[in-house]
Amino acid sequence: MMLRRTVLSRPSRLLSSYTRDANIRLRRAPLHHSFWKASPGESFSTLSPLSCLNHGNFHGGAHHTQQRCFFFGSGSDNEDDGKDGKDKKKENEDDVEKENDEGDAKDDAGDTPKSGDDSEPSPSLNNSSKDKKIPSSTTTPRGSSSSNVLLPASRLGFGDQAPRYPHLMALPVTRGPVFPGVLTPITITDQETIKAVEKLMSGGSGGYFGLFLRKDSLDVSKSKGAEKPEIITSASDLYSVGTFAQIQRMTKSPYDEAREDDNVHPFTSAEDGHDTDESNADQDNLHNIYSGSSLLVMPHRRIDLISVDEVGPPVDVTVSHWEKLQYVRGEDSSRDDTIRALCQEVLSTIREVAQLNALFKEQVVNLVPSSHLFDLNDPYRLADFAASLSSGGNAEDLQAVLEEKDPEVRLHKTLVLLSKEREVSKLQKEISAKVEEKMSEAQRKYFLTEQLKSIKKELGMEKDDKDSLIEKYRKKLSECPKIPEEIDGIIESELDKLSTLEKNSSEFNVTRSYLDWLTGIPWGVTTEENFDISDARRVLDSDHYGMDEVKETILQFIAVGKLKGSVQGKILCLAGPPGVGKTSIAESIAAALGRKFFRFSVGGMSDVSEIKGHRRTYVGAMPGKIIQCLKSTESTNPLVLIDEIDKLGKDFRGDPASALLEVLDPNQNSTFRDHFIDAPVDVSKVLFVTTANEVDRIPGPLLDRMEVIRLSGYDVPEKLKIAEQYLVPKSMVSSGLMVKESAEEENTHDNDARKEKEEQDTKKSEYTEPVYRLAEKVPESVSIDGSALESLVRWYCREAGVRNLAKKIDKITRLLSLQIVAEEEGAQLTAKSARQTDTWEVSSENLHHYVGKPVFTSDRLYEKDPLPHGIVMGLAWTSMGGSALYIETQGIKRGLDHEGKPRGGGTLKVTGQLGDVMKESTQIAYTVARARLAEIAPDNTFFDVTDIHMHVPEGATPKDGPSAGITMVTAMLSLALDRPIKSDLAMTGEVSLTGKVLAVGGIKEKVMAARRAGIKTIVLPEECRRDFDDLPDYLKDGITSNYATDFSSVFEVAFGAH
Repeated sequence: MMLRRTVLSRPSRLLSSYTRDANIRLRRAPLHHSFWKASPGESFSTLSPLSCLNHGNFHGGAHHTQQRCFFFGSGSDNEDDGKDGKDKKKENEDDVEKENDEGDAKDDAGDTPKSGDDSEPSPSLNNSSKDKKIPSSTTTPRGSSSSNVLLPASRLGFGDQAPRYPHLMALPVTRGPVFPGVLTPITITDQETIKAVEKLMSGGSGGYFGLFLRKDSLDVSKSKGAEKPEIITSASDLYSVGTFAQIQRMTKSPYDEAREDDNVHPFTSAEDGHDTDESNADQDNLHNIYSGSSLLVMPHRRIDLISVDEVGPPVDVTVSHWEKLQYVRGEDSSRDDTIRALCQEVLSTIREVAQLNALFKEQVVNLVPSSHLFDLNDPYRLADFAASLSSGGNAEDLQAVLEEKDPEVRLHKTLVLLSKEREVSKLQKEISAKVEEKMSEAQRKYFLTEQLKSIKKELGMEKDDKDSLIEKYRKKLSECPKIPEEIDGIIESELDKLSTLEKNSSEFNVTRSYLDWLTGIPWGVTTEENFDISDARRVLDSDHYGMDEVKETILQFIAVGKLKGSVQGKILCLAGPPGVGKTSIAESIAAALGRKFFRFSVGGMSDVSEIKGHRRTYVGAMPGKIIQCLKSTESTNPLVLIDEIDKLGKDFRGDPASALLEVLDPNQNSTFRDHFIDAPVDVSKVLFVTTANEVDRIPGPLLDRMEVIRLSGYDVPEKLKIAEQYLVPKSMVSSGLMVKESAEEENTHDNDARKEKEEQDTKKSEYTEPVYRLAEKVPESVSIDGSALESLVRWYCREAGVRNLAKKIDKITRLLSLQIVAEEEGAQLTAKSARQTDTWEVSSENLHHYVGKPVFTSDRLYEKDPLPHGIVMGLAWTSMGGSALYIETQGIKRGLDHEGKPRGGGTLKVTGQLGDVMKESTQIAYTVARARLAEIAPDNTFFDVTDIHMHVPEGATPKDGPSAGITMVTAMLSLALDRPIKSDLAMTGEVSLTGKVLAVGGIKEKVMAARRAGIKTIVLPEECRRDFDDLPDYLKDGITSNYATDFSSVFEVAFGAH
């Protein structure tokens, strides 16, 4: 038997030659309308290569891509092909070899193209005699130039005439089963399975094997064989019914071809190959990606899985073949009618889906080029054909069709799959129709809008976009009372340029953005100032307690403006520890002056463009914060708060501190130039207020341009007043315990009088003293007692500000709200949250139920009087306010060596995380202490024979500065003279090498720290007397101050007269 078949290896080649070759083949075999050429006496049904091709490439990336072509053939007439006896098998193999030789000779003689024919040879499964004849004892040569491994033509058997082998190699598949008669491509990646398939193809058995669907194919991502579906772990991984198939062609990947040919990676040259671990790892990774082989298989019949002999890979199984299922009409008329109706419904559904879905229609056309490919009267084949068309069903439903033997039930299951396909197609068509309708409506609306614009423009009823844009800019400019001449010229020039530019050009957008900012600046627009000093005072006092220096400065500013009749800007710097109200007082200042408020923080800012803007040449350029402030507030005299000015950054993008010099200089900011605006802008009327924690970190030139107002921390009486007047009411309102009565509620019956008063006092502030009352359902006894506030200030919140105190009060009010609501609803609370007492009043006795145990348990580290030898209390200033800290010294006496001389002595060791300045201060203090001891007690050799260890407690806190000099000297002399210091004595001051006491700063903060620690006597430098005298009387009450010019005065206060 000689057989000629079409090669389906390269789709592009098949597409180019399909039409020409189809005509040739149809003339050769007109009876079957196929590409097959059979010898006389044998019949093969149609196999359409184009139908296979239209379903996709055989080399898909998925492990198992079922792109199908339907085929039904009667197979060979030789009934002995199905026998399994050894003698018969050997006889068949001999016949095969004989037929191969005859077929080769015939092909060479009859089908050799003429030498003058330059057309491409017609494709066939066996393009040459070399591919047809493959010895059974050898495998495909590695050096072969083609990656296609083809079976000999004479060994192919089809349909029910295929042999029935009981033992087969099985190949697990995913996504769905393979139906008999459906030409299907399959990709395998496991190397062991590939070798087994090659051996199977070259072993002379015809390339038959079994295809079984994996049970875990529904959840491939979680299956162990997700990467290589050919690998299974047990027989339970496979369904019991599969398909007996035959390999038509095998195509290797380029990677495997290169590895077999030259043992060189296909993506690296031979010269670049290196036997290193890294290169081997890379090649293994590429091998996992590109390795694999594609099989084109023809399923013949269904088989039952009896057992899995070896899980492999490859998988060896024992199977039993299904007998051919035939449906005989006439046995049961009622059943015949049902099956006929089902067949008609299946065909009707296929036609309906084909009308709804163009892709489905193309698939049907490709699979059914002629009506005789399948028998419409055979329900079995019709069900298989319809199931193979369905792509909407899952693997279980398709497997159920494969396993079903009853024709009626099989048709029912197939009809369900087609119904799903029909519903999906209907939904797809509805979605497509909606999208098309929306697109058509949008296009129609667009065209009508454009036509309307054109009509209005022709009638003069509407101008184009550029004209309306220019008109908008001119309208904005007309609202500005005074535009500088230079700015007006720039704007006119830009407007002229805008009118000549194309609307879609990039230059048009740049010019438009520039004009948006130029016309957005409020040229000459100012808000009306409030020159009423008493009213401004009430506004300032309404939000803040104390801060007299800040308030006095603002009142002076208002008075100067009232006398001059004009207002100029000013630059203030509020310096103080966190939580003292620097930022919030700025808002109160803006309200008192009647100015608009704008705030931005420069903490960590390192880009100059944030201050002076970007140049217009950059994409997305915009002005800096100053110009943005003017546009946002719509006035040229707002109050601008520049927060955290002491934390400015600096890097390769510039120094923002230097950029602020122009902004904060009263002599320069009248002609401030932003990089984006590139024109002078007057910001001299802006009131700039800056905040800082440490003035020392502000650059000198920038600090010189600001008026610094130092805000010291609050002491206990001030904190109590702030808590009672501001923090407690605010917290109770935010927690829902109190409500603030509005002016409408207070004046319900005299609205007319209130309106008349407002008309008379339009220039005065509308500030009124706030009135609070308890909210509904809140017990009348809910309150926070003064003793609780005093305990909070003394034992919980000792910082200079009141931020932590506000947090503690908020915690109390929130817990009160929880307790009130829980008792109203009858809810159960935890023991920690439940009310511990019968009263709703928070006092010092039950305060710990709301905020926990006290943070501080005593005022001082050493409570005994006098202090131990070598310990003295000092006063220090920090960014958090004043602090009282101890200087501790301890002497270490050394023993005698073998010569009787003392070991060591005369050394000083310091600990406590001290800074460089403080370390130098310890060395100076040690020298002064030795010199002073020599004057007081010449015979005292303490420093000569003793090592001194000095420590400053709270070692985790960094400390620096020279103000502890006299404290260190006093501590070392106390240790050397063995004389204690009083526990209520504290001191501060820098000491020079000759014993002079020098001035230090932060006197107010240090005195406040001394009061918190219960100090009665303090020692200050003489030059700090004026600072102490300026303190309020309540801070000086109960404290005895002593002033020293040199250390002898300090010695007299600490140890008494010598």
